[in-house]
Amino acid sequence: MSTTEPATGLIQVYTGPGKGKTTAALGQAIRAAGQGVNVYIVQFMKGWPHYGELVALQRQPNVTLRQFGRASFVDSQDPDPIDVQMAQEALEHARQVVQAGEHGLVILDEVNVALDWGLVKLDDVLDLIARRPRHVELVLTGRGAPSEIIEVADLVTEMREVKHPYQQGIEGRRGIDY
Repeated sequence: MSTTEPATGLIQVYTGPGKGKTTAALGQAIRAAGQGVNVYIVQFMKGWPHYGELVALQRQPNVTLRQFGRASFVDSQDPDPIDVQMAQEALEHARQVVQAGEHGLVILDEVNVALDWGLVKLDDVLDLIARRPRHVELVLTGRGAPSEIIEVADLVTEMREVKHPYQQGIEGRRGIDY
C-alpha cells in the first residue's frame, strides 16, 4: 500500500431511482486519482464505447476502466445468456482486482442492477466485500441496492428524482448524460 492510499477502505453505495449514481462514483474516482490513489472501475452491463467518461479517464495514468457488457440494453425481464455471462465475468474480474490489493479505490458500477436483475448472486458480492484487503475502498452503484448491501455499507446515498429533463422530452445530451 502506498502512502497515498487510505489506511482503511470503506464501502460506499450510490443507489436510488434518480440520476447521478455513476457520476458520483466517477467524481470519487477523479478525486482519488488526483491524490495519487490507483483506481479501478468495473462497469457491469455497459459496453457502449462512446461514454465521455471513457475518453476522459483514459487520460488518467492511475485509473483503469473496464466494461463488461454489450452496446445494447439488457432485458431485465429476460436477460440474454451472454448478458449473464458478462456480468459474472465482471464480478470475477472485480474479485481478482480487489484481492490483488493494488488499487486503493475499486468501483463496481451498476452492480446493484446486476444483482436486482439476477445476473450475479448476492452472496458472491457480499463475499467480495468481506474478503477485500483492509485498505481497498469499494464503491457500488446502481438502482435497487439490496438491503444486505446497504447493511454492510459505511456510506449510502440514495439519489431521488425530483425533476428530470426527460419529463420535458429532452433526450440524453452528449457531454452531460453520456
